[in-house]
Amino acid sequence: MKKTFEVKGVDLTSLYGVGDKNILFLETQLPLKLNIRGNNIFCQGLKKDINHFDSVLSQMIDSIKKGNTLSTKDITQLVMINESANGSSENSRKNGTIENVLFYGKKGPVFPRTDGQKALVKSFLKNDIIISVGPAGTGKTFLAVAYALALLEKHEIEKIIFCRPAVEAGESLGFLPGDLKDKIDPYLAPLYDALHELLPKNKIQNFLDRGIIEIIPLAYMRGRTINRSAMILDEAQNASSIQMKMFLTRLGIESRAIITGDESQIDLPTKSNSGLIDVLKILKNINDIGIVKLDEHDIARHHLVKHIIDAYSKSKNK
Repeated sequence: MKKTFEVKGVDLTSLYGVGDKNILFLETQLPLKLNIRGNNIFCQGLKKDINHFDSVLSQMIDSIKKGNTLSTKDITQLVMINESANGSSENSRKNGTIENVLFYGKKGPVFPRTDGQKALVKSFLKNDIIISVGPAGTGKTFLAVAYALALLEKHEIEKIIFCRPAVEAGESLGFLPGDLKDKIDPYLAPLYDALHELLPKNKIQNFLDRGIIEIIPLAYMRGRTINRSAMILDEAQNASSIQMKMFLTRLGIESRAIITGDESQIDLPTKSNSGLIDVLKILKNINDIGIVKLDEHDIARHHLVKHIIDAYSKSKNK
């Protein structure tokens, strides 16, 4: 199949690259034969690959019109985004643009796939403190980790600190085998999981060894002032009010704080107040603090997870 694409309304050098390097690179990424003559691009290949090229080219043009420059990394991202969007919902395809890519991980670009996730990413970019609340599987932790890594990559911060409350949920720390690190690591596993989804194992270890990434229990934050860093508090529903205040007041110069939690999964003793519940009330009217609530429509795990959460919610209301 052959098709000609006419390029209009955009600077050709910006789109094609110096020496047409962008188009030449794109030809290596897609099983197509591409030729340029002025503002026409002649394309030869299978129909599905030509359609893929059409989508990528349109988004390249949109990006140039918005004043962006295109690198080979940007083009790779666009190729992968459009591949992952094949067969996806219209909403996923709409969100899959360079401007919405949060971080480019080892498995490809990370971008919001639902309206709730899109609102969360917008809040990341707008606020210094973000509180994200929602059920399991809505991407709260994963997107927070991706955002922190993006800040690190752009040198907007120097360090990432991940922490969780080490709250016992049916099993005592004292009865777990090993030293203190062995006892604590199970509580921090979801943060490690998110990192391993986004970065190669050797890079994670390098960051940990150099102290660029810290993964610690919430109690270890006491007494510190955290400058030029991203602080992420995960499972915040299990932090007490005192712990929540302690975490938020660690925020130093050029730092950002992200709090994630699920109001339906509080493991604290009955008489204890969840710091997450309190902070949603106390800080709701302060500028530069974003509060984003996700729901079952934002769940990105196995399709049954959404039904399970819905069923439990209905049973509690009876």
